[in-house]
Amino acid sequence: MKNRVEMRALVIAALLGAGLLAAGCKSAPPLTQNQAQAMIQAKYDQTPAAGIDITLGNAGMAQGALDGYWTRTKRYPNGYWADFTLTPAGKAVLKLATGDDVIQWRPASPEDKEFSIIVTTLVKNHMKASDVGQVQDQAGGGKTVQFSEVENLTGLPAPVMDLAHEPGNQLSRQREADFSLVNGAWQLQSIE
Repeated sequence: MKNRVEMRALVIAALLGAGLLAAGCKSAPPLTQNQAQAMIQAKYDQTPAAGIDITLGNAGMAQGALDGYWTRTKRYPNGYWADFTLTPAGKAVLKLATGDDVIQWRPASPEDKEFSIIVTTLVKNHMKASDVGQVQDQAGGGKTVQFSEVENLTGLPAPVMDLAHEPGNQLSRQREADFSLVNGAWQLQSIE
């Protein structure tokens, strides 16, 4: 009889211990790709919108002139330096880092294919998160996800979009977002 009572007490204690252990080990809620993308995009949308920097080489300069965004206003005696002035159409969509309206084209030589200038769009947009990969577990309980950070060309005229696609421009970058569990909910911690 004594063994039965002891055995019963042991079984009850084991069941109570297992119940307490299970109650204390709450599993984290899942983090889906859609939830991760929504949190990343919310972070981008909270960041002030900005214009897009567009790098222009020889081909971009020629295309911008054909599109009517600037005209050559001065040619230098060496034959390969020139000044280009933004037209009203150009001033409506682009600005120069100098705040001036004159592009000073100064390559090192006629064969210089590396020389470029940067113009910035006046249309300001937020970055976009796309191509979100699978959510991965991290050591320590966090989660990470790989995604593409993409320049948003919405609102730009088609010729400016074409300039943005010229060689030398990077319209998307691979990034990684880190998430951690805070008070039972996933939160975006950083974007690298």
